[in-house]
Formats: sequence, C-alpha cells, structure tokens
Amino acid sequence: MITTSITHIIEGKLLTETKITINGWVKTKRTSKIGITFISINDGSCLENLQIIIKKNIHNYKNNILKLTTGCSIKVKGIIKYSPSTKQKYEIHAINIIILGWVKDPSSYPISPKKHSMEYLRKIAHLRPRTNIIGAITRIRQTIIYKIHKFLNNHGFYWIPTPIITTIDTEGNGKMFRVSTLNKNHLSSSQDKNINFKKDFFGKETFLTVSGQLNAESYSCALSKVYAFGPTFRAENSNTKKHLSEFWMLEPEIAFAKLNDVIKLAIDMLIYISKSLLNERDKDLFFFEKKKKKNKFKLKKLISSNFEQIDYEEAIKILKKSNTNFKLPVNWGIDISTEHEKYLTEKYFKTPIIIKNYPKKIKPFYMRLNKDNKTVSAMDILMPGIGEIIGGSEREERIEILDKRIKESKLNKKKYWWYRDLRIYGTIPHAGFGMGVERLISFITGVKNIKDIVPFPRTPKNANF
Repeated sequence: MITTSITHIIEGKLLTETKITINGWVKTKRTSKIGITFISINDGSCLENLQIIIKKNIHNYKNNILKLTTGCSIKVKGIIKYSPSTKQKYEIHAINIIILGWVKDPSSYPISPKKHSMEYLRKIAHLRPRTNIIGAITRIRQTIIYKIHKFLNNHGFYWIPTPIITTIDTEGNGKMFRVSTLNKNHLSSSQDKNINFKKDFFGKETFLTVSGQLNAESYSCALSKVYAFGPTFRAENSNTKKHLSEFWMLEPEIAFAKLNDVIKLAIDMLIYISKSLLNERDKDLFFFEKKKKKNKFKLKKLISSNFEQIDYEEAIKILKKSNTNFKLPVNWGIDISTEHEKYLTEKYFKTPIIIKNYPKKIKPFYMRLNKDNKTVSAMDILMPGIGEIIGGSEREERIEILDKRIKESKLNKKKYWWYRDLRIYGTIPHAGFGMGVERLISFITGVKNIKDIVPFPRTPKNANF
C-alpha cells in the first residue's frame, strides 16, 4: 500500500480533500467532551507533528482510539483538510485507524512529551531518536553527508572504501584498538612482544583504523582526486565533550596540490554545506535556533567569513600577549589546547580561523617538512564554540625525509613499505585534510557534547547498545 510522508503533507505537496494513508507514532492525544479525539503523530520525515481528527463514529473508537498513549504506532487513512488553527495549516480527518503497536505499559515508557536532559537520553539511546532534538540532528546529518558526497563528486573526486582493519598507525601515537581472534586468556596474560601473531587470523598484528588517509593517498597518486569517508577508531582514554572512540572522518586527498589548495577546498565545502542546510533544513535549524540561539546567524557568518589565516608562531604570540591565565602555559612547541582555541576564535578573532605551519614534533610523520626544518606545512581550521574541525597538510613526498620522520616517530619502517613505494615510483607533491563529521554537526547545531551527535556513542567504559 502506498503511504504518504508527513513532510509532504505539511509542505503542501498534496491538495486538500486528497485521501491519503500515513504511518507514525503518537506524540500527544486529547479528547473533547463532545467525542472528538485529537492526536498528533510524527513519522520522522520532519520536525512538525501532524494533527489527526478522529470522531467517535469510527468503529474502533472506544476499544482502541481512547486507549492510545504516547509512543503507540498507528496507520491512518484519512482526508487532508485545511486546519482552522493558526498552529498548523493542514490536518487529517480520519476515516480509519489501525493500531500497529501498543505501548504495553504507558507508565514505564521513557519518552514522555516533557523535555528530557541529554544525559538521560544517552541512557536510552535506542529510543532517543523519537525525540525532536535527535530527529533534527539525524536529518541535518543526512543532509551534510549527502552534500559532502555531492560536492566532492562535482569537483571530480572518487570515493575510495579504505579498509577498517589495518596493520599501520597513521597518526603514530599508538592509541589503536587491536583486532585478534587469538585466545583472550593468552592475550591478557602475555606481553605484546611474546605474542605470536603469526597464529592470528591475518597472520600478523592488526588494528581498527585511526584513519583512511594513507590508503587514500595511494589512489590519489593514480586518480588525482579521491576521498575516504567512513568510521575511524581511537583508543584514547578521554571522556571530554569533544572526543569519541568511534567517529566518522572525511579525508580528501589531492595529487599535485599544495597547502593552499586543500585550504580552499575545505572552505568551499564548508560554505557549500552551510548554504545547503539553510536552504533545505531551515525548520530543523530553527529548532536549534530557539534552543541554542544564533545558529542560523552562525552559518550565515561562516558563509561570509574571511577565514583569518595565521601561522602557529603568530597564534602563540597572540596567546602570550592575552594576559590570560591558561591552564596549559603558552610556549612555542605546545599543542594548542581547547582553552587556547576558545580564546583565539571567540575572544580575539571572533570568527573561524586557520592556523598553519605547526612544529613538526607535535604533528604526524607524513606531514611535509618546511624549509626551516622545525615546522611542517600543516593547517587546522578552528570554529567558535567547537574548536578544530578540520586538520590537513601537504604530504611528505621526499623519501629520504619521510624515512627520517618515520624513524623520529619511532615507527617500524617495514610496516610502511607500500606507503614508501609511493615516493619511489613517480612521487608527486600532494595534500589532503581530515574532517570529523560529528564535530561539524556539533558546530552547526550548537549541541556541545559530541556523545549527543552520534547515534550510539562509543567512549571509554561505554559500549552499550
């Protein structure tokens, strides 16, 4: 049977007096003294609920309709009518209603019409999609991901499904989840150096990937413009609002490119996404506008922003001159922290900024060494309210320098044999960046805790659902 989505009705895509069938979940119900029941339902296709008018002459009115509660699922056959209320333009006059699923114990149903805290909703992540806020986040996420693919496709990029299981550490910090089928008792009681990984499933030590970048680079060195887009994993024992153990990363890689090329690509993509959201997700954005204030203004400001660009050294000078008592003292060589990002983006520049040319000691081995031999040709894009959302660099294409950086990072050169081959067989200048999708959503919606952005968050000591 053909059903109609609620968003099509609310947007006026169907004429009044049209007979339709819709499905959804009951949000609220009230019954008048004259025997008319008003039910608002939602099917997830939009933020707004649709009102259903049910008269007492419907055959299952007493036995079913009057017993409906929040959370019940129903199928409604009815006629689209103009609503006399100023709160909505259309309503449905029911002809027939079928109860698809009851809430067996309404008193225990955890999603009530009242407002719930985000902390409470995390405990019921399997049901929180039924709330307005998680529904709005989900629709915004869908549009962002679709527009990312569309933008990159329009710019001649190919998507590369890079492996989730890997043998190498892209970031070089060793914080990776091991993948193994060896006996768990053996793994837990042995030192790593004594484990015989030749007996493991892959015949060697393997991990969940922290990045698809290195694999994507191999394809960019043949197809010029490619991108990886998928889940990545970090075994960092961090429970901040900005960190997850599993998250989604976009990683474009461009052959024959310099740092300015990837900066331009990143800015153009952010502006394209922002314009698309303003055009296509206006109501969901307005929902967050009411809750968080200035969300739509924030996107409009991003679109018109100059994205102030400064060197790392200049950023350090600004922080030192601020006379602010930072928890992490400011000196050349530090990794710029959240409090520093906050000062630079929200107090000093009051706009998105790009910091370039970081000390090599705080950046991964694959970033291209600058002529000063102290810094690398890297950049981070920082946003007010969230901090870093994009990090990129030119990739080190010179084999001698790459080998030296691998050694300085105390990595096993043999594991990177195939990555080194790219520098031996027709090496080229190339560059790329990585963007955490959840952090972008956090910036756009104003939802500060990234655990509320991802459907089922994976964090230290938490892998429920």
